[in-house]
Amino acid sequence: MKGTHLGEFEELVLLLVGALHGNAYGVTIKNEIEAKTKRRPSIGALHSALNRLEKKGFVQTEIGHGHEDRGGRRKKIYLLTREGQEALTVSHNLRHDLFQLIPNTSTS
Repeated sequence: MKGTHLGEFEELVLLLVGALHGNAYGVTIKNEIEAKTKRRPSIGALHSALNRLEKKGFVQTEIGHGHEDRGGRRKKIYLLTREGQEALTVSHNLRHDLFQLIPNTSTS
């Protein structure tokens, strides 16, 4: 693995690419971000994050078939790579380990 860092937004996008498995393209990813986080990223910010993730080797693209409702344009579908899955696992494990360091300070 390349040892590249995942930013918070990149991690969120990468998680959704994996969760949408085969149905991850700009609009579906944006809609899921809005539904799950109540954030409203611009499509430009989303595509910038997807381009960075592709350069890091964490996603790959596939061109889908054209659709009448899109004027015959084809969708660019994003797929999680093995390296992307590994990056998510590293990030998840780090967050879990750091969370475990927080002392239980609740007073009952």
